[in-house]
Amino acid sequence: MHIAAVALSLLLAVAMLGSGVMKLLGTAQMTENMRVVNVSVPQMRVLGVLELLATIGLVVGLWVPAIGIAAAIGAVVYFAGAVVAHVRAHEKNVQPAAVLFVFAVATLVVLLLAL
Repeated sequence: MHIAAVALSLLLAVAMLGSGVMKLLGTAQMTENMRVVNVSVPQMRVLGVLELLATIGLVVGLWVPAIGIAAAIGAVVYFAGAVVAHVRAHEKNVQPAAVLFVFAVATLVVLLLAL
């Protein structure tokens, strides 16, 4: 597998792991961020689980490329939804979601090119 694909997969996995754990722990900052975009605590927990599953998929994808690609597609869809949620809520702090969306797209593209 291409070095860039491994590096991007691991970096995206770490970002999603951190975000997912914060959602599952219900940290004050994450709970407030989710409240602003009209996400309830139970919904936040589901999003955290999805991020942890994507993390696992990205790591397993280092050995099974199809799983890594599927996880990267899921991350692209997830962060596209996050951007939409921030925009719909007229929330001004959309940059983190947008950066992670672009990062997920870049990871997906590199994974596809590494096939």
